[in-house]
Amino acid sequence: MVWQFNENVPIYRQVVTKLRGKILCGEFKPGEYLPTVRCLAEEAKINPNTAQRALHILEDMGLAVCYSTAGRKVTTDNAVIEEQRKVAARELVSYVSQAAEEIGLSAEALTEMLCERK
Repeated sequence: MVWQFNENVPIYRQVVTKLRGKILCGEFKPGEYLPTVRCLAEEAKINPNTAQRALHILEDMGLAVCYSTAGRKVTTDNAVIEEQRKVAARELVSYVSQAAEEIGLSAEALTEMLCERK
């Protein structure tokens, strides 16, 4: 994974977003092990406490299941994955809608532009 961080967003949130995306798109499959805290910290060049925090948030979302000393796996509960996919989509729509409003683009014009992308 290539890690590039935006200084305006806390690193742990960016790690959560990236790992959540990889789970939701199937790059990390249900039941597959996630990187350990140590591996994640080394790979992303972040503090292990930051990596631990991000992985813990994935657990709180239901996307990761901790097996004490055996590590964390992606949930096998497809309903949780689908619900998190909807949450991520709502976040994206909210962000795009707000950005469109800031440049004076109506919801109708934005919808039309999105339909043109097909």
